[in-house]
Amino acid sequence: MAAEFLAGNRLTLLNSGGDYFPALIAEIAAARTEIYLESYIFADDEIGHAVAAALAAAAARGVRVRVLVDGFGARNFVRDFQPGLAAAGVHTMQYRPERGRFHLKRHRLRRLHRKLAVVDARVAFVGGINIVDDDNTEPDMRPRYDYAVRIEGPVLRQVHHAVRHMWEVVAWASFRRRFRIAPAAAPCCEPAGSQHAAFLIRDNIRHRNDILNAYLRAIGEARDEILIANSYFLPGLRFGRALYAAARRGIRITVLLQGKTDHPLLRYATQALYDTGLAAGIRIFEYEKSFMHAKVAVIDGNWATVGSSNIDPFSLLLAKEANIVVRDATFAGELRASLLAAMAGGAREMSAERIASQPLHSRLLRWLSYGLVRLMVGIAGYGPKHWRADEETPGVNP
Repeated sequence: MAAEFLAGNRLTLLNSGGDYFPALIAEIAAARTEIYLESYIFADDEIGHAVAAALAAAAARGVRVRVLVDGFGARNFVRDFQPGLAAAGVHTMQYRPERGRFHLKRHRLRRLHRKLAVVDARVAFVGGINIVDDDNTEPDMRPRYDYAVRIEGPVLRQVHHAVRHMWEVVAWASFRRRFRIAPAAAPCCEPAGSQHAAFLIRDNIRHRNDILNAYLRAIGEARDEILIANSYFLPGLRFGRALYAAARRGIRITVLLQGKTDHPLLRYATQALYDTGLAAGIRIFEYEKSFMHAKVAVIDGNWATVGSSNIDPFSLLLAKEANIVVRDATFAGELRASLLAAMAGGAREMSAERIASQPLHSRLLRWLSYGLVRLMVGIAGYGPKHWRADEETPGVNP
């Protein structure tokens, strides 16, 4: 489904938790009618408890508060937060609760990876930031580097519809009849600015490829520059071909990836593809200052996206994701400047010489990781669809 861009929005770029959590908690404190919040992680830390306290206070003053978290990413939620929130009148649910630590089924990889909040159908937040303190990670990986967007205006209608629909689906699947919600009044979506934006989701029914297709269209139309920052980057057939085609057209392509990671398997698998990217003229940087969790891109200084979707098979083929896509030079310019500053202050450029100098066991580890990720995607039932023609991409010989 093509992105539906709506005019008249006001978008505020939020850099990491330092910008995001004060803005989110302030809106929760100002809520008067309803709050929806979705998060993959809801951590038992200072930020988690601050957000939970704000949600409980809102419910205590009569606001209808609905919190939906993932059953794997927030498997601690039932123990750490649900009793207190329920006592305050907050309705909470988990998407696909974990049934056991060693419960292995292909559908287990289908997670709720979205990070969304909508307050009073008046303001929304979309991005990649979980409910977790930026310093809640290993000492050498602090603080977490990520982005979100505060949204006002007509595109809010799309976000509001998405969170209501997801709540209804999970309530129905969980037989939580008392959590069903009445038909919504039209959200307040009066023009609030001058920016054009579209809200996109990825699911396994009607919106399987909406986020991917938005990337592909923008990459295909690029005329000057493509700048991508993505924490887990393992593109499939269509995305890889689009990038290589853009490189052949002479487009300047820069990709910022993790230099420090909480998932070494995915990082090693990504590094197996560095040779091909560098040979095509794509510049690759690794962010080493701290843990980078961003999923953003800027193309030609006028198109930008911020969201939860990685460019890997787990996001683009399995998880429920949400991105905001923007056509606005001011917003895109601000994000681009922020990314360039982060790269200048904390990233290292990779080179063909550096890759060639790696010992044999290091290169073997990367290709074994790549093969294992392929196997995991295959177990989930998506292997041939995602990978088959990737093997036909010049320079990629798994």
